[in-house]
Amino acid sequence: MENKTKYWKGIEELERTPEFVQLSKNEFAEGLPLDEVLNESDLDLSSNRRDFLKFFGFSVSAVALAACNKAPVKNVIPYVIKPEEVTPGVPNYYASTFGNIPVVVKTREGRPIKLEGNEKSSLTQGGLNAAGQASVLSLYDSHRLPVALKEGKTAKWADVDKEVMAKLESINSKGGQIRLVSGQINSPATRQIIAEFKASYPTAKHVVYEPVNYDGIILANEMSFGKAVVPTYQFGKADVIVSFGADFLGTWLNTVHYTKEYSKNRVPGADSPKMSRHYQFEANMSLTGTNADYRFPLRPSQEGAALMSLYNAIAKASGLTQLPTPAKLEVVGNNIEKAAKDLLAAKGKSLVVSGSNDPYIQSLVNQINSVLGNYGQTIDIDNYYYAKQGDQSWSEFAAEASKVAAVIFYGVNPVYDAANGTALAENIKKMELSVSLAYYSDETASLCQYVAPDNHWLESWDLTEISKGHYGFTQPTISPVFETRQAQATLAIWSKNAAIKNNEFNYYDYIREVAKNTVYAQASGFASFDAWWNQALHDGVYELPMAASNAPANNVLANDLVAKINTKADQPELILYTKVGLNDGKDGNNPWLHEMPDPVSKVCWDNYLAISKYDAAEMKLEQGDVVNVSNGAYTIEKLPVMIQPGQARMTFAIALGFGRSAGVKEAVGKNAFPFVGTSNGTLSYTTTNFKIEKAEGSYELAQTQTHHSIEGRDIVREASLGDYKKNAKAANEDHHGGLRKPDGKMYDLWKEFDYKGHKWGLAVDMNACTGCSACVISCSIENNVPVVGRDEVRRRREMHWIRIDRYYSFQHEGTYATKEDEYNHMDDHQNVRVIHQAMMCQHCDHAPCETVCPVLATTHSNEGLNQMTYNRCIGTKYCANNCPYKVRRFNWFRYNDNDNFNYYFNNDLGKMVINPDVTVRTRGVMEKCSMCVQRIQAGKLSAKLEGRKVQDGDIKTACQQSCPANAIVFGDMNDPESAISKAFAKERAYSVLEEINVQPSVRYMTKIRNVEESIVENAAHH
Repeated sequence: MENKTKYWKGIEELERTPEFVQLSKNEFAEGLPLDEVLNESDLDLSSNRRDFLKFFGFSVSAVALAACNKAPVKNVIPYVIKPEEVTPGVPNYYASTFGNIPVVVKTREGRPIKLEGNEKSSLTQGGLNAAGQASVLSLYDSHRLPVALKEGKTAKWADVDKEVMAKLESINSKGGQIRLVSGQINSPATRQIIAEFKASYPTAKHVVYEPVNYDGIILANEMSFGKAVVPTYQFGKADVIVSFGADFLGTWLNTVHYTKEYSKNRVPGADSPKMSRHYQFEANMSLTGTNADYRFPLRPSQEGAALMSLYNAIAKASGLTQLPTPAKLEVVGNNIEKAAKDLLAAKGKSLVVSGSNDPYIQSLVNQINSVLGNYGQTIDIDNYYYAKQGDQSWSEFAAEASKVAAVIFYGVNPVYDAANGTALAENIKKMELSVSLAYYSDETASLCQYVAPDNHWLESWDLTEISKGHYGFTQPTISPVFETRQAQATLAIWSKNAAIKNNEFNYYDYIREVAKNTVYAQASGFASFDAWWNQALHDGVYELPMAASNAPANNVLANDLVAKINTKADQPELILYTKVGLNDGKDGNNPWLHEMPDPVSKVCWDNYLAISKYDAAEMKLEQGDVVNVSNGAYTIEKLPVMIQPGQARMTFAIALGFGRSAGVKEAVGKNAFPFVGTSNGTLSYTTTNFKIEKAEGSYELAQTQTHHSIEGRDIVREASLGDYKKNAKAANEDHHGGLRKPDGKMYDLWKEFDYKGHKWGLAVDMNACTGCSACVISCSIENNVPVVGRDEVRRRREMHWIRIDRYYSFQHEGTYATKEDEYNHMDDHQNVRVIHQAMMCQHCDHAPCETVCPVLATTHSNEGLNQMTYNRCIGTKYCANNCPYKVRRFNWFRYNDNDNFNYYFNNDLGKMVINPDVTVRTRGVMEKCSMCVQRIQAGKLSAKLEGRKVQDGDIKTACQQSCPANAIVFGDMNDPESAISKAFAKERAYSVLEEINVQPSVRYMTKIRNVEESIVENAAHH
């Protein structure tokens, strides 16, 4: 029977634009023919032994040597004096902390090359986001400041210390005001360093500044409960989640922790078909919104009225006084009442959150959660989270900056990301002393008299309190690459700390003492401090027993909030948000993050004006047009237009974090921070003070989504929870017909492979996968996937081995469109459903690529892997033409040592991040996912050394290990007890395009939504 839902990759495919149709006709020839785009000079055929070893990963693994009984092999990389802990070819692992995320750092021959989440953390549970994965590259960034600077010129550290201290003493003695401006400090050791600095210079004050902060939540909790904190939200304990604009899976607060918890409660089991229900009310389509069961467009100015309606519906059922009834919101219909009904049915097991930075909005959210009994259950205000927060000191500093004599910036760049950055820049120029501790010459540092560059976090020691009682330890995994110095040591020297010897400060000893007096003093079960310290440093985390989580009394009356909450919604609104990956722009020089497609729009390398289809038609704008956006004082010129399905009418959105002009290799996108305003004492990321005008010209965004047409084929499958309860194979029954063998496989003419040893396979649960794209970055790092840049992505030549496809299903008059021509009658894209699907090489048993390669460059292994032999490949691209999944990537150019691709592969420092276990490919070669064959070999050899068989879980692919949602399972299908065998046996498991019978070794779990209506009829597929 015909199914209800049809999916499109994007509006280009749905509308069948001429450009899309033309590209679809030639979807395999990614641009011009090879001989028309390459010159002989592009390929440097000369090489030497060092280049060969460097690019082709010629490192002999000690594990492989020990397992091999061949003749003796000479050392490939000899050491004059070999460090005791380093064995060539064998990685070392160190626990550390990136920001607020505990990580494990993999090093090779003393070089950090890969990060993974630390499983010993109860918060992140081994998860790591895309920004964390990519941060290793910034260690080897050639744009880092290599030395201290004075007036923009190289200076000796001793001279900088002497002059800065003399000026600080002089200014302090005259009563001049000194300010130390930093982000939020979560390190007790750093807080003590700053306190000692202030004691040395009594006129000094510490200013806390965060360009993207959560002050609204903190102030609301102070009003409601007397605690100025961000609580810990337990999404895993919530049966019903209602979010108002909080992108808790993408960019809001502790996304790794939330993703881990959220995904646990989103995967229904055959024995226990239960999952949480998620409502999302928001204006612009967020990563969290794409994962919701129910998503409704709601403008920021309507959020107050929507929350009042929700409160009233809950209060009425609970016998409480209702608030004055706001105007009914037609855009959400009766769905507020529907959400309230579900919340009431899950009292104590529900959760309401808001992404607003308005303290009164957040106070109303607190009221709702209090009535629902969620505090002490799904909300823990006693074991709170240390989130980014500013304080009043920044607004005071901004007002008095013209009177400040000396300023030191530590880890912040307010000239770029503060709304009043231009005025601050002028004041910095007039100060007696200005210093930056940045490790880039960013917009703020470039204006300062002195720059004392900080170490990279991978070169540093520190102690971080991630949440109350949860500590993360940072330890250096490499000596400083440049002549930099840790910022804490710099401040201690300028404070004339008593521990300074020969103008050097040992921060390691300092944090040991701080840890002894703070954390260890509360610990138990250790014979000595040294025993505790060594264990904590080894684990990378130490967690004190959690305090009892209580339900505090709410000190605010709901009626008192009514007059302070805006309910007027009659003007267009501009929303300023942060993107997954790039976030607030601190990593603006990281090409991995720029080339990672946005999980929603699939645009990389730029920001843009997101606009609804309705508003675009009203303003006569089309995709690719450019506009000027102005608030009177500041104008963004020629910002590209992106028509975004799911965007609420009368709202427009621009991502923050772009438009960096200093400390970066190239300017990417436009800076929208000057549009950030203030409201009710906090920063406001929405504004009605703006004007949009169409500008001349056009701009092609680098968008990856429609690069491979699926032509309506069987790709994604979806069912409701009700469908699933009735039939565990809902949407997943045999619908292609054909004779079947007893094992369920189709009959065919292929010779069956006999996998006597291992048979590797991979499964992706689309209920767990959020589309966050951490796997995309992790795979690129692990497998030396090159960055190709904006222009090559536009030419359909991105190189990612794994991509996250995003599919839209559009709703019209309460039902979802099933035919293309129905779309022509729609006047809006506001109501859409979204599915994310990770797509990589499927390692087919009947692989179409293997039969067409004329030189046997792609072959089948005896363990079920589709292999690539790079030095055989002559670049015919027949394999890519024959691949039904479009997962093969062709090297149109040599991406290393090529000035046309001036990224990290183009300088010796950047190449230090290369994984020596994986070949760096060259021009004219096809490449694709290998299922991390280097990890498979390492796991097998380790097991052989230990005299045992490979155990399930010994080997993890890069994508699997990095996934914060645990959506990916990998293992040996010949082991009936393995997790992969059990995944393949699930009723929800299916193969993409199974009707063509290529028998892939990758399966997907049907997407189940917790919605009331049936998504499938008679278990038909999509």
